[in-house]
Amino acid sequence: MRRTASSLSLILLGLGTFLLVLAPLLAWYVTPRAAVNPIDIDTTAVYKGTGSVFDTDKIETVPDQRITVTQRVRGDVAASERSGDAVWDVITTVDTDRSLPAADPHDALDYTPHRWVMDRRTTRPVHCCGEKPYIEGEAYLKFPFDVQKRSYQWWDNTGGTTVTMRYDGTEKIQGYTGYRFTAKVAPRKVGTRLVPGSLVDEPNRPQVLAEEWYSNHGFRLVVDQRTGRVIYAQTGPRRTLRAPGGDKDAAVLLDSEKIAFTTATQQEAVRQAREDTDRLRLVGTTLPIGAAVAGFALAVVGGVLVARGRKRPEEPGTVEMPQPSLTM
Repeated sequence: MRRTASSLSLILLGLGTFLLVLAPLLAWYVTPRAAVNPIDIDTTAVYKGTGSVFDTDKIETVPDQRITVTQRVRGDVAASERSGDAVWDVITTVDTDRSLPAADPHDALDYTPHRWVMDRRTTRPVHCCGEKPYIEGEAYLKFPFDVQKRSYQWWDNTGGTTVTMRYDGTEKIQGYTGYRFTAKVAPRKVGTRLVPGSLVDEPNRPQVLAEEWYSNHGFRLVVDQRTGRVIYAQTGPRRTLRAPGGDKDAAVLLDSEKIAFTTATQQEAVRQAREDTDRLRLVGTTLPIGAAVAGFALAVVGGVLVARGRKRPEEPGTVEMPQPSLTM
């Protein structure tokens, strides 16, 4: 008797081997290429709070004003495809109830356009493609993928420098748990502005090149661990004017202890974080583990069937009859 492998055993063995090879490919090759920042982003985040703002009509600071900060991020797909990086155009407006709704964002209390270019995998800034300003640090608008429980250098565009965001535990936002990071910003000079001298306690001078100072009562960011998406953001900006060389604030342009994501913005950020996290978990964990387990099982079954084979009787051989010899 001899053994032969059946077609089924060979199919099972081949499929099992394929799945065993596929599992590490999904985990080590496909997943890093799936965890990239998009180039076709189009999203809007809205912050609301209360505070003091400078009224240009009254030429004075008015307290207890409702403040709305709108941040729109749109990807420049053509520039991204040319460079291989993610090129995002960002427009940030600051409004009070008087300037909302505005037909033109330039009519806002404050209007700030800029361009952020980053490496699609690491989220670190890339200096090309008309980037403005010169952004530095490890994160801005979002954190890198696979956020760690450590401090990160976050770009503070208002201050024009990086801020050390320190890990501060976990927090649930709309029922979704993220990593919380906090920071404060001490007063620092960020520029100059030509204003009437009376505005900075110099009434004898018609115009003064006043110093503009910025500080922040406190940043609080809650971040999705896997994707680095910010699901909650809170800021407390304070912008003031000082006389040239002065050591105290003479006028307040903006001061709020808390301006934070609206509920609608939180819900949308959490929804996107869930979807992206589930997608990355599927490719990076669920499918590789499933492929490895199924592949091992199929390979074992197929190997056993091949080893056992299927017994078949030997074919009877043909016996060669001797030819009679002729004798003379």
